[in-house]
Amino acid sequence: MKNILFVIDEIELKYFEFNRLVTNFWLIKEFLDRNFDVSITTKSRLLIENVCAKTLCFEAFVKNNDIFFKKEERKKIINDFDVVFFRPDPPVDIDYINACYVFDFVDKEKTLVINDPSSVKNFNEKLHLNYFPEFAPKNIVTSSIDEIRNFVRENEEAIIKPLNRCFGSGVFYLKNGDKNENSIISNITDNGKTLVMVQKYLDKAAAGDKRVLILGGHVFDECITKLPGKNDFKFNTHSAEFFRPAELSPEEKSEALVIASRLNKMGLYMAGLDVIDGYVIEINVTSPCYFIEEINTCNNICFQDILMDKLLSFISYKTPVKIC
Repeated sequence: MKNILFVIDEIELKYFEFNRLVTNFWLIKEFLDRNFDVSITTKSRLLIENVCAKTLCFEAFVKNNDIFFKKEERKKIINDFDVVFFRPDPPVDIDYINACYVFDFVDKEKTLVINDPSSVKNFNEKLHLNYFPEFAPKNIVTSSIDEIRNFVRENEEAIIKPLNRCFGSGVFYLKNGDKNENSIISNITDNGKTLVMVQKYLDKAAAGDKRVLILGGHVFDECITKLPGKNDFKFNTHSAEFFRPAELSPEEKSEALVIASRLNKMGLYMAGLDVIDGYVIEINVTSPCYFIEEINTCNNICFQDILMDKLLSFISYKTPVKIC
């Protein structure tokens, strides 16, 4: 049997065509091209009925080298799928958390779930960087305006981040003495009521951050550098001019393998690390982008084939009876 379910974002369902910038669409198309049955759903279509986790979903198919889905919505038991890819985008708000709860009623011995929503719910992409303090830049997690001011004063420059967003949303640069400092801190912490992460600014951030890709306990040698956007300090524009080829250093791969080992044990099989000057600044586990199109362009390879071969091997190892 080869039944796959993808839990994707609402916006991806609305514009469901083969967008080469979207990791989910690459994976869905690769599975379809390899004769797997693929269904798609969103977190709002998950449900529990008679103590059974189910979903309202659509059947995906390929036509003219593009992906589509049949408009007929069907109710299916989640455990009837061999593999589920749980990949809705943040924010990790109450709707996201409730969707994770539905998977508490899925038998993980029968269905492989990538990534395990229970672990996704319990792992914060910013805060839990501190599981690996030896690889992390100096940081604090707090809602205290005074503590943040003190941190900026001690380190001169810092980055402040909300804990539950993605794609750089709500991320600001702080500089000691800047007249906007108090306004930014008050806004991001909701006047001292909301926890945030504040990291020491890394000087080499101007040269971009490297996306390092993990699958199970494996770290891919293929990677990419994401450059800051125009008139910005962070990557914020998904277009070719803001990507450069990259290579993993032995030190970076060693760090990534340590992180991969722990994540793998937690059921967080697919992850993307953001690395600057050997420091891991974020561990993406909700819907990590694998930047397949950009890696292909920069390295003149077909990374989707490399990724899918490794993914099928991983799935077969985890579900040896079901997947062939």
